[in-house]
Amino acid sequence: MMFRLLSAIAMACVLLASTASAQGKAELLWYSQAAFKLTTPGGKVILFDPWIMGATKIPPELKDLDKIGKVDLILVTHGHGDHLGDSLTLSKKHNVPIWAPAGLNQTLLTLGLMPANLVPRMNKGGTIEPFPGVKITMVHAEHSSEMVLKDPTTGKDTTYFAGEPAGFIIELENGFKIYHMGDTGLFGDMKMIGELYKPDLLLVPIGGHYVMNPKDAAYAAKELIKPKMAWPMHYASNPFLRGTPAEFKAALGQTSVQVIDAEPGTKKEF
Repeated sequence: MMFRLLSAIAMACVLLASTASAQGKAELLWYSQAAFKLTTPGGKVILFDPWIMGATKIPPELKDLDKIGKVDLILVTHGHGDHLGDSLTLSKKHNVPIWAPAGLNQTLLTLGLMPANLVPRMNKGGTIEPFPGVKITMVHAEHSSEMVLKDPTTGKDTTYFAGEPAGFIIELENGFKIYHMGDTGLFGDMKMIGELYKPDLLLVPIGGHYVMNPKDAAYAAKELIKPKMAWPMHYASNPFLRGTPAEFKAALGQTSVQVIDAEPGTKKEF
């Protein structure tokens, strides 16, 4: 009888903890470019495209992999160096998986650069549930994906195919949804993604040249995806990425989409 009572109390505590977690807030730290650190309401830490040590706009105090703290999972949208970044080092350091387009992870495995358990395969349309209450779905992005890595045999810089680029929809324990678009140009199925997943927060590239410019990004946000909030990213890190948040806001015009004003190093709660 006492055992049953203790079991019931323990179960109630678990349910209360789960409810409290679901009602909590998420924290999002922007390093620069497309790199973010997401702490979920349940305390799990997810890194997006962690280009840290080589980043050009990251605040100096954040340019230290040891200051990131614990990491539970890494998401990489494609193989370009400003997105793959420090993923391999961080994955091995924390013994956590990199979830990325299947072709990217397969290349890392085949080259012997990563062990199989840290580069699991996933593809567009796939959904994982890595933690209780957290769902991550890989979606389309209109871009390219290749990696420049040291050839394990020759030691020379070599270009390798890195699968197809992608974005991620992340649904958190409290129901909040984030759409990290990765690098992408404008494409019509953004409307479908918006209607199907209804993201609350859009992490949207605006720099132009390699990705959407502010006008295209504003059209994607206002007319196609229609999130509650948009956080401009992937601009000003090199001379080609000329789009600015001010231009993005101007292109949005009158809209219900709230634009997050942020500089690299900004931290927000949702």
